[in-house]
Amino acid sequence: MMQKLGNPIVESYATLLKTARSAGLMRRRRTFYALVFAVLLLLLGAAATGFVLLGQTWFQLLIAAVLGLLFTQFAFLAHEAAHHQVFASGWANDWTARILGPLLVGMSYAMWVKKHTAHHQNPNVKDKDPDIHTGIVAFHEEGAATKRGFAAAITRHQGTLLFPLILFLGFSLILDSAKTLFGHRGVRYRYVEIGLLVMRFGVYLTVLFLLLPWGMALAFVGVQMGVFGFYMGASFAPNHKGMPVLESGSRVDFLTRQVVTSRNIRGGFFMDTLMGGLNHQVEHHLFPDMARPELRRANALVRRSCERNGIAFTETGLIQSYAIVVSYLNRVGLSAVDPFECPLVRSYR
Repeated sequence: MMQKLGNPIVESYATLLKTARSAGLMRRRRTFYALVFAVLLLLLGAAATGFVLLGQTWFQLLIAAVLGLLFTQFAFLAHEAAHHQVFASGWANDWTARILGPLLVGMSYAMWVKKHTAHHQNPNVKDKDPDIHTGIVAFHEEGAATKRGFAAAITRHQGTLLFPLILFLGFSLILDSAKTLFGHRGVRYRYVEIGLLVMRFGVYLTVLFLLLPWGMALAFVGVQMGVFGFYMGASFAPNHKGMPVLESGSRVDFLTRQVVTSRNIRGGFFMDTLMGGLNHQVEHHLFPDMARPELRRANALVRRSCERNGIAFTETGLIQSYAIVVSYLNRVGLSAVDPFECPLVRSYR
């Protein structure tokens, strides 16, 4: 959208950004990220030690669950590096994310950047935000209305089924990574990522199937991937789902678009850690390269700017956000064609 000079809201965002910089909120926090990374590596080492000591026992599934949590935390770090929140150097940030993503998380950096950049540019905008493209879940009525048969039956209850469905998110991310690395042209350092992913899954699966019985190893993978997918999905779902969805041709300024389509989650240090800073979704979208510890400090600045410009700022508790998301998705799902409805009756509606 061509934004006119003199637009008070456009000028307000420029002022907000300048104020954040003057307050030191855009500084790098390398010590914080080094500490988080060190703690996660120590916990990963402890999990590996526990895996070896436990031997062939079903208690290994506890280790699998812990790994699912840790891999998600590494995903948060990769996400922050990809946004250039960690280092002053763009090169250092990009390579940190490019290594962390495939090697410790198990997904492609190139895939994530392509998808996530489009999301940040057009959050909750139909046909532009890949996070609301219609797939198994429909995020707006038009998408739900295209569903037929068994898919429609799922969509009509998609809110209720959301949490069981996100158990499979990890497998979906692996598939999307493969599609990007093997199917898209112009992927930089394609073979570096492929090599890291092959090494990661090769070592991981070899160790599992050498040290555990096949049934136990398969259960280990299922639990680890299920916890990873659930944690990832449960961290990202509250941020935009159930917030206003904009038409693809809508003309909305940057500040308004980023704020009204995003939802913050209340909570202190624990919530910041649990959600990797994604609980400050409004501030993250306004300042994508702001380090995680500074997002909470930026909250007051953003709220004042929104109040001056009459822009709705949304913040809820975590459980409340899930209730809103489930209710919204069920409401959208009702637009799906009922597979048991008579076509003749439908034609007369």
